[in-house]
Amino acid sequence: MAQDVKPTRKNLMEIEDRIELSERGHDTLEQKRDGLIMEFMDILDEAQDVRSGLEEDYETAQKKINMARAMEGDMAVRGAAAALQEHPEITVESMNIMGVVVPQIESSKVKKSLDERGYGILGTSARIDEAAEAYEELLDAIVLAAEVETAMKKMLTEIETTKRRVNALEFKLLPDLYEGQEYIEQKLEEQEREEIFRMKKVKANKEEAEEEAEREAEKHALEEEGRAETQTPGDD
Repeated sequence: MAQDVKPTRKNLMEIEDRIELSERGHDTLEQKRDGLIMEFMDILDEAQDVRSGLEEDYETAQKKINMARAMEGDMAVRGAAAALQEHPEITVESMNIMGVVVPQIESSKVKKSLDERGYGILGTSARIDEAAEAYEELLDAIVLAAEVETAMKKMLTEIETTKRRVNALEFKLLPDLYEGQEYIEQKLEEQEREEIFRMKKVKANKEEAEEEAEREAEKHALEEEGRAETQTPGDD
């Protein structure tokens, strides 16, 4: 790659500018990567807690619904479930974490009071109420788990993308730019040495020519002086 760059001072300045910009970009991406990893670790800890809580809520809900079926029968449980008139609502908004847009999921009308569940209080037992409450808590846990899991996946994807960019700068682009910079500097130094050598050679040739001209002038002057001395008065 370096040999493809024309060794001129203009190209050297351009490469130096690119190196400076790439180094700043590399530092910025490294900081972003480290920040993302820290945020990811926090979300991972939260996700582990949420998963553990979700499993517990699911087991509790299963036990409660099985108990209600055993005590009240499937028809009573299904009838209570079908009586629900106001269903839960889910809203999704966006939240920015280190430049990564993650969902912020909010649920409403999940947990209800006895008179909001739609079935008659006198026509059901505490077993059904406990099962309904357990499933309401389970739904809340599912919504939270969905938010955390999605955020974790998006953060992980952004971390991998940022790491690839850091590696591309660190192991490909910057080494190529450094190599190009070194190549041009070496070529410019060679050209400078050649120019200095050429100038010295020109100066030496000029001085030699001047000395030769001086010798010729001295020789010519001596010849003229010799001829003048050998001339007789009658020759004039």
